Amino acid sequence: MAQPAPQGRRSSTFTRLLRHGFTDASAAGRLLDAPELASVRDDSQLLEALAGTADPDLALLGLVRLVEAQDPDEQQLLLSTLVTAKPLRDRLLGVMGASEALADHLARHPHDWRSLATYEAADLHPATPEFEEALAEGVWGERGRDLSRADALRIAYRRSLLGIAARDVCGTTDVSQAAAELADLATATVRAALQIASEEAPGDAVVCKLAVIGMGKCGGRELNYVSDVDVIFVAEAKDGTDEDKALQAATRLAARLMRVCSDITVEGTIWPVDANLRPEGRNGPLVRTLSSHLAYYQRWAKTWEFQALLKARPMAGDPDLGRAYVDALAPLVWQVAERDNFVADVRQMRRRVVENIPADRVDRELKLGPGGLRDVEFAVQLLQLVHGRSDATLRSATTLDALAALAAGGYVGRQDAAALDAAYRFLRTMEHRIQLYRMRRTHLMPEDDADLRRLARSMGLRTEPVDALRKQWRWHAREVRRLHEKLFYRPLLDAVAHLEPVETRLSAKAAGHRLEALGYADPVAALRHLEALASGVTRKAAIQRTLLPVLLGWFADSADPDAGLLNFRKVSDALGKTPWYLRLLRDEGAAAENLARVLSAGRLAPDLLLRAPEAVALLGAADGLRPRGRAALEQEVLAAVGRASGAEAAVAAARGVRRRELFRTAAADVIGAYGTEVSPAEEDRGRAVDGVGAAVSDLNAATLAGALRAAVRESWGDTLPTRFAVIGVGRFGGHELSYGSDADVLFVHEPWPGTDEQEAARAAKAVADEMRRLLQLPSADPPLPIDADLRPEGRSGPLVRTLASYAAYYRRWSLVWEAQALLRAEPVAGDAGLGQRFIELIDPLRYPVEGLGEDAVREIRRLKARMETERLPRGADPTTHAKLGRGGLSDVEWTVQLLQMQHGWEIPGLRTTRTRQALAAAHAAGLIGTEDAQILDEAWVLAARVRNAVMLVRGRPGDTFPADGRELAAVGRYLGYEEGHVGEMLDDYRRITRRARAVVEDLFYGG
Repeated sequence: MAQPAPQGRRSSTFTRLLRHGFTDASAAGRLLDAPELASVRDDSQLLEALAGTADPDLALLGLVRLVEAQDPDEQQLLLSTLVTAKPLRDRLLGVMGASEALADHLARHPHDWRSLATYEAADLHPATPEFEEALAEGVWGERGRDLSRADALRIAYRRSLLGIAARDVCGTTDVSQAAAELADLATATVRAALQIASEEAPGDAVVCKLAVIGMGKCGGRELNYVSDVDVIFVAEAKDGTDEDKALQAATRLAARLMRVCSDITVEGTIWPVDANLRPEGRNGPLVRTLSSHLAYYQRWAKTWEFQALLKARPMAGDPDLGRAYVDALAPLVWQVAERDNFVADVRQMRRRVVENIPADRVDRELKLGPGGLRDVEFAVQLLQLVHGRSDATLRSATTLDALAALAAGGYVGRQDAAALDAAYRFLRTMEHRIQLYRMRRTHLMPEDDADLRRLARSMGLRTEPVDALRKQWRWHAREVRRLHEKLFYRPLLDAVAHLEPVETRLSAKAAGHRLEALGYADPVAALRHLEALASGVTRKAAIQRTLLPVLLGWFADSADPDAGLLNFRKVSDALGKTPWYLRLLRDEGAAAENLARVLSAGRLAPDLLLRAPEAVALLGAADGLRPRGRAALEQEVLAAVGRASGAEAAVAAARGVRRRELFRTAAADVIGAYGTEVSPAEEDRGRAVDGVGAAVSDLNAATLAGALRAAVRESWGDTLPTRFAVIGVGRFGGHELSYGSDADVLFVHEPWPGTDEQEAARAAKAVADEMRRLLQLPSADPPLPIDADLRPEGRSGPLVRTLASYAAYYRRWSLVWEAQALLRAEPVAGDAGLGQRFIELIDPLRYPVEGLGEDAVREIRRLKARMETERLPRGADPTTHAKLGRGGLSDVEWTVQLLQMQHGWEIPGLRTTRTRQALAAAHAAGLIGTEDAQILDEAWVLAARVRNAVMLVRGRPGDTFPADGRELAAVGRYLGYEEGHVGEMLDDYRRITRRARAVVEDLFYGG
């Protein structure tokens, strides 16, 4: 037991220990007072060596434990060697100051310090045959110690790990060399484990040839200290052996090998051997023949499985079979970039990895988080797969070697590659040091200050180590995030801009390959656009060169990258010399991304923007995409009409406002749909649909108000000889318009007292006709067709009626379908008082007291059934027609409207023009069960979103999914489906609407 030192010496020692980096000087002083250290206690070299470790307290504790574990003679040899041999002192103390786990190993196996005592033993590289012989000698030389060979292998593995860790923490090797040595140690260990398994089951070993293929970081010779060793097993029968029998034997051998490495004993474990990268993963056979592997990859393998094969290398077992496996599959790996949705698949896998990180860990993840190791690895692998098919120099399995080859070939900018190399080395070094401490598999940044201090000191940070570490980590993570996309796109610009001489430049062919992989259908045209945008020495070209690498990534995320790039060129040509436009793109972070999303999402929003490119300013304003509301819109429209010199000019101004506001609404819709990595929640989808419907309805109402003012002023000045009101019906009155909807209206007038009724009628009709004409004049702005066919007597009846005429008609002739049509009637323009009196007139019709009689209910059902058989367009698929198909808009609306007419007289909540509000009121009143209400609401929202998506994508209205593949994919992206998942989208649509139809059958048709 340590004896207390005199008080004066304790005080001096305490101060000296603090100065040398000890955090618990009292405990360190007691350890130094241990009698076992008496001969070296005052050795200054020892204290300096301890001070140079990552954790002097931990290193000293490990040294005391190691010395105590020796017999007396060995103690003296250890201490004298420690004092006289600097290499041993630095290595031994360095390891024990960085790794509590390896210090524990030395305490359990105290003679293993000798493996670090000489340069020769400590520097024996795991990749050499001599190392494998030494490892085998260590395994089979332990037999006399009453150890199993598996435990002997564990001890020999940890002994070998001491040398790797010593070279690593002392700086003899860099992080890439250490990772390669760890992979080579794993290779030697797997070979020894296979030998053990073969000796334990000699009957299995003689009937089969088994090859172990290294995968993942082990295959790439970039292994961590603690990691699963990913493998794939391939086997063949030896001559004269039945194949099934050989596969069974090989499977038993493979399973034994895995147990040797993975089982936990008193000597711990080595690491799990993970064979889940094999065909079919855990569900597939552990071992396959080469022909079986080849058949799977030729027919069934997904993109990520070929990406994984980038790392494949023969590792153990039959070398000829291992080489045959790699040679057979390599050509398939280098063809994977030709697959449809290749880049989208790789990116989606990366996104899925990030999404699966628990929220409380994402900011601490060195490997999987944004700006982490996986971002570098995925970017490099993506470029390898694109360009490696034509350039064999890129086919390295090691990330940093592949990055260097990409830079040498001009596929990546040299400065970008250097920055990414430095960031990757820093992050991998952090990962190594974190794992080395307790030899545990983790990629999380520590939270404890003591752990952070040890980690920082192990990386050479001694002044304010914790703060310095955090600062450097954040900087490198930001660099990785910044370079992740730029790495892929920047060389495309260098290939076309030709601004400065560089040693290597991406060839036109390689640039075309990269653009094809990104989803560009016409890479030649895309390169032409890039050249036009990026060439030259103007300020415009310089800003666009900075932006384009990021914009190209956003375009590639869309279903039509070609359109996005072409549209950007058009906007740039129109506005490129405008100072505010260049400032907007350069300084407003969200504006550039918003613009890219809008330009590549379909035809409607870009068409609206290109007719008046200055509207791009809306994308950068803080509230630029927020809907303005009917009052503000009407005020602006009426002011514009008032400034115009004639009716046509006035309505042209109103239509210009409408065009701009349609762009605002469409842009907000697109950005909301595309701006998140995951699909929005059902509630958010409903709000988005409601928002579009309300915004377009308000906008059309304001436009009608402007057209009415212009028509009146043109012929009658300020006063029309009759009150005049426009009543919105259908989706217009329900605030549920989509982008391509007509404005369904009724016109009503009421002569002023003393005015001739015929004169008033002529004036009212003239105003209605003029409004319709003005709003459909040929123009660059989208037209607003006015549809008045829901008026009494339809097209055969007068276009405009007086309020009294409406009252007489409804009192005497009204049919049940007309009352139903009035459920969504609401004043939208003109005389507010007259509009309100019209609503008071029709309320008793649409909400009849005591509800509908049986005859009326039967008539509504008959009309609905007739509509289903007669109005569905010929050839249309009833399972996917959003308006008239099974479970579509019409089904849900007629069901809700029947409830409104039956119960609106007694339930105030049902007296609304809006379908979803009425549905919610019916549920609140107990007329519809919770599940049925949710089913109907989900189907209605989905069908409405499909109609909006079709208009956004195609630029013209439609009720069915597009037949064109690219347009269909764009609709899918709007609805939240990744590329390659349109089949899933259609299946989901049919499932949701089929459930809704079942509810309609029950509620509307009475079962």
